[in-house]
Amino acid sequence: MIRQETAWVLFAAGLIFLASLVLGVWKWQQSISSADGTAHRYVNVAHNAGLMYSFAVAAIVAPLVQFSGWPSAVNITAAAAIIGMFIVTISNYVRLAIEGRTDNQMRDRRPSLRGVREALIIGEIGGTAVLLTGFAYAEL
Repeated sequence: MIRQETAWVLFAAGLIFLASLVLGVWKWQQSISSADGTAHRYVNVAHNAGLMYSFAVAAIVAPLVQFSGWPSAVNITAAAAIIGMFIVTISNYVRLAIEGRTDNQMRDRRPSLRGVREALIIGEIGGTAVLLTGFAYAEL
């Protein structure tokens, strides 16, 4: 039987995938409306990142949660950190696309970017490390 926290992780993966499909419609609309047949760089990046993140959550995070030896609270906290950071990243790409002010966020970065990047590193790598060690503890 599937663990409750695994079900929530898979539901989050489905929501990210659904949002990515909607971003794909935005990408398509921009592509057919532009002279060169392409969407804004960050519309494309948001769409692609969303698709990749949804599959990462479904194919990697969910099984690590399902087979982790840690308590449910630890698993859901680690998974939420990873998923939350993925959502922050996709949302930032959408913001950049809406603003249309840059095609390279690193070249035109804001001072607050460093703190956000540090949070992403801690959330994504830390959450994955927790789940991976829980998996290794229980299954290896």
